[in-house]
Amino acid sequence: MVQPVAALGAAMVTVSGCTWYLPALVDLRAGADRTDSRRTAAAACLSGWSTTGVIALLLFLAEAWWVPVAAAVTGAAVTAVLWCRALVQRRREARQTAQDWAELRAAPAPAGPGRRPRLVAGLLGGGLCAAAATAVLQPALAGERGPHGPSLALAPAGIVAVSVAVAALCASRSRRRAS
Repeated sequence: MVQPVAALGAAMVTVSGCTWYLPALVDLRAGADRTDSRRTAAAACLSGWSTTGVIALLLFLAEAWWVPVAAAVTGAAVTAVLWCRALVQRRREARQTAQDWAELRAAPAPAGPGRRPRLVAGLLGGGLCAAAATAVLQPALAGERGPHGPSLALAPAGIVAVSVAVAALCASRSRRRAS
């Protein structure tokens, strides 16, 4: 009569352990989204709780005590090995993370963009605005003389060309200084 009561107790403990083994199952199902140490720890958790479930089943089915005890010892050994492996992996991952952060801190900070990109953008924007203003005002100012087709297009195009050339010159100078 003692074995069925112990089996019922082990089954209840296994069922109530879902607080631990369900998140561990989720970690294993996540795969490469979790670190190796976390997956190994999840495997250790699942092996421990499945051992408790197997013990409950063996207590119901087996008449001899040595069968559930052998399953308990085997399951505890597997769980302990997996847990130790997870600790070793976690230390290795922590060391690697610390090394990566140290390398990031030791690297010199890249030179800031400074004023050059804003200057280039200002030159391009100013040239485009001046070209647009010239294109709008030129026909209004040429009202009495009549429209001159080529001259209407040359002035805004020239302004844009000059602003793009000056902006390119400034951009190339800022690249030379950065390298």
